[in-house]
Amino acid sequence: MSKVANCPTCGSKSKTKETNGELTYHTIQDEEVFKKVGQLKKAMEKFKAKAESLELELEALKKQSN
Repeated sequence: MSKVANCPTCGSKSKTKETNGELTYHTIQDEEVFKKVGQLKKAMEKFKAKAESLELELEALKKQSN
């Protein structure tokens, strides 16, 4: 993920990038934010599905051992 900071010139949220020791700021556009939020939602859904499946598997193993 990109590093995000407030731009010292305009005060907007910006992605920072360091090149040859010089720090540059690139303003974050709304489209970028929506894309990143979509990616995070997909990742969370995958994690949630895997966690639920592991919980079911754990319950089955607990029942078998009793």
